[in-house]
Amino acid sequence: MPDPWTLLALAPLDLAGFENLFAGLPVRIVVPAERTPAGVLAVAAPAEIVVGSWNHDLDVSAELLAAAPRVAFVQQPSSGVDCVDLDACRLAGVPVANTGEANTRSVAEWCVGAAFAVTRSLAWADRQIRAGGWPQFEIAPRGGGELAGRRVGIVGMGSIGRACAHSFVALGCDVAHWSRTRRDVADAGGARWLPFDELLRHSQVLVVVIALTPDTRGLIGAAELAALPPGAFVINAARGDLVSEEALLAAIKSGAIAGGALDVYSTEPLPADSPLRSDDRLLLSPHAAAATNEAMSSLIGNVVNNVRRAVSGEPVIDVVNGVEPAIRRREA
Repeated sequence: MPDPWTLLALAPLDLAGFENLFAGLPVRIVVPAERTPAGVLAVAAPAEIVVGSWNHDLDVSAELLAAAPRVAFVQQPSSGVDCVDLDACRLAGVPVANTGEANTRSVAEWCVGAAFAVTRSLAWADRQIRAGGWPQFEIAPRGGGELAGRRVGIVGMGSIGRACAHSFVALGCDVAHWSRTRRDVADAGGARWLPFDELLRHSQVLVVVIALTPDTRGLIGAAELAALPPGAFVINAARGDLVSEEALLAAIKSGAIAGGALDVYSTEPLPADSPLRSDDRLLLSPHAAAATNEAMSSLIGNVVNNVRRAVSGEPVIDVVNGVEPAIRRREA
């Protein structure tokens, strides 16, 4: 019987929890004693498989790969892989997989729900009533109105973007999208493609669901926000560093933008003194768009199944860095 594979687990779960997840697979679990880069490097040497952190607080870096020359596979337990050095893994011949479409429906539903919430000031109205108010006729001046007929722009057209487009089209919205790969309407959930500048001018509701890369970091700044129609709303369910928080808050306070909804932030958890907390036209969500029972169950299942594939000699799925999906053990 072959020796068990050594699996370095970086997610915030204790050893017993990981052993329960991977019970029945020929793996020996290693977890860092301290959740720091140094703590990871201290236990990395024997690792053959790395399961990253869904919190994105510990990176799968070039330094980790150098410290663990036997790593043959990296499984990120999320759709985003911005905490993995994809280039370093590719150069080392290490395939990196994400969880595919495990959270697609949950995140898309959050985006649609957030659009309803901010256009109708639902959270604000709830707070006013609990404080003794009755703001029946104060919602419309805050930008309140129907989603049907609004122009929606989606930035990014992966599986989440397509699901968002399909839902907004079904609600009667005029939906367009921009993505780095131009897609036709049939492949974009019913949304037509527009050049980026045109998409901004189109978007009364701008939904950001594009992956964070060096090319997309800071994609939405002050100039892009100024290009939106007056009274627009911005919804970000991707990564905090895609949208300038400072510029977004300034645009809302100036009245140029009516409001927004954020599930992601440049710093997480959101600091207690963050200026974002100061404006009630921003709906703030704790990176929970994918935190549904259904999405978490699917995510965990995809991770476990891909690790099973790796250790049994089957090709892994959902590889995102262009490396052959066949996993082979390496000598130190």
